[in-house]
Amino acid sequence: MRLNFSGEIWYWKGPSPFHFVTVPQEESGELHAVSAFVSYGWGVIPVTAQIGKTRWTTSLFPKDGGYLVPVKASVRGAEGLEVGDTVHIVLSIGAES
Repeated sequence: MRLNFSGEIWYWKGPSPFHFVTVPQEESGELHAVSAFVSYGWGVIPVTAQIGKTRWTTSLFPKDGGYLVPVKASVRGAEGLEVGDTVHIVLSIGAES
């Protein structure tokens, strides 16, 4: 399964601060439909993500009925990204990862 979408980078200041992009509702619905087959626990879904020329492996976090894509510092640095930037993301789930 492969998903393409755009979203804004935002920062979460919680106990483990991190940068995320929220998966849009339509794509979150597609992920939810396959989550039982690909999740390794807690609803977390392993993926290969790509922004620009940078690809990395990560896991989508379930949140409020949708999913969050964590965006590592190395990815933000390589692509020159900051909080508030809108990015295009390609996610590969399952055998495509």
